[in-house]
Amino acid sequence: MSLSSRDRLAQRIAVTVPALLLIGAYISQYGFGLYPCEMCWWQRYAHFAALGIALVSLVLAPRRLWVAGAGLAIIVAGLIGGFHAGVEYGWWEGITACANTASGGGSALENIMNAPLIRCDVAPWDLWGISLAGWNFLISTSSGILALWLLARGGKG
Repeated sequence: MSLSSRDRLAQRIAVTVPALLLIGAYISQYGFGLYPCEMCWWQRYAHFAALGIALVSLVLAPRRLWVAGAGLAIIVAGLIGGFHAGVEYGWWEGITACANTASGGGSALENIMNAPLIRCDVAPWDLWGISLAGWNFLISTSSGILALWLLARGGKG
């Protein structure tokens, strides 16, 4: 069963959005030293799930169901980002401790002691007053909703 043009667009969104956001996250981390906190990782996990589900939609039926699952996972990533942004902006308290980025090699204690402490309640960077978690909320929720809307309007055609 072939997908309608709207279904194919929803599928492209479901593959592209989490892939680009994950690429951006890793560029931010390794290119600019913006290491993730624990809640950042939660957002990444949801995007990894969305990307995996979306890639399955390329090869297994029922494709529309897989795309819908990916769209829901993208929305979950966005909602986690929205919660994280609220913690960063001081609207509410987070439910997590801070994370660090201990790396391998050498003494474990030395790695832990020298690892930077990454706070979940401080935005390390923002654009126009919107943190990375805030941008994730805006991009992910809107694109996930768009993918689901396209699927709902897709059908034949």
